[in-house]
Amino acid sequence: MTTPVRTRGGGPATRRAASRRSSGEGPFRFASTGAGVVLLGVMAAIAVFLISEAIPALQANKGNFFTELIWEPNGSQVFGIAALAFGTVLSSALALVIATPIAVGVALFISHYAPRRLAGPLGYLVDLLAAVPSVIYGLWGLVFLVPFLKTPSVWLNEHLGWFPLFGGEGVIGGKTMLAGAIVLAIMILPIIAAISREVFLQAPKINEEAALALGATRWEMIRMAVLPFGRPGVISAAMLGLGRAMGETIAVALIFPATFDLSFQILTPHANSIAANIANGFGEATPIGRGALIASGLVLFVITLLVNMGARMVIARRKEYARAAA
Repeated sequence: MTTPVRTRGGGPATRRAASRRSSGEGPFRFASTGAGVVLLGVMAAIAVFLISEAIPALQANKGNFFTELIWEPNGSQVFGIAALAFGTVLSSALALVIATPIAVGVALFISHYAPRRLAGPLGYLVDLLAAVPSVIYGLWGLVFLVPFLKTPSVWLNEHLGWFPLFGGEGVIGGKTMLAGAIVLAIMILPIIAAISREVFLQAPKINEEAALALGATRWEMIRMAVLPFGRPGVISAAMLGLGRAMGETIAVALIFPATFDLSFQILTPHANSIAANIANGFGEATPIGRGALIASGLVLFVITLLVNMGARMVIARRKEYARAAA
């Protein structure tokens, strides 16, 4: 039987340690709860602002909110919220499809293939790319990428025109959905790569060493021990990049031709997004027009929330499968 350790005051040392823990736990719990409440309050305030500013325009609208907005007697202005939402989702989805495989490859190279002397500077370079202002990407896309894609766009249209994305007649190339998607992909690639790299570095070393000890190659070890562990983190990184792409304004405003068409043809000048339309039209809009632009921002807000909620559901299911497999 062991005797409890006594302090100078005669009390057990365990009680003193428990007292210290309890005295620090209260303020920390209060601070963390307060931070969560503040975050929810900010989101609620944003939603209330968007709804309150959009209601006058919606009440004055004589047309269908998703297809056209028509106001009288101030004249009529027609644009479709559905077309803007479609362009936002399509451009962001294309950017995600382009960026995610490249970002995962870069993250794996830095975390498991590159020598230490190269991995450090390369990781720093990837992090630095995420800090480049969006207007720089937009200017690069406008000055260099848009003219450069003219010839590849014509080739894709001639040889793969049977596929809806590469179809279309008339003007091919220029300010297109493809150019905007590539710029968005370059912008979100550093975010996905940086987060995926940190997730891959957290993979259990015991599992990696066990796979190598059993005779697995490095790729087999990554496929069996690293990728399954990092899949939820990669999904989270991709969703974070998707949110950045959906809310991007200046870069796409410089590249998109600001049309209001529902078209899957990414090689023709038919592209726009909610954020780009707000940036292009807010300064010259009437009070009702500004309310309509804010209403479109509310649609973007809802789309972003739905995407993030879907991502959280996917991640939660992956965690349940991982626990069941374990």
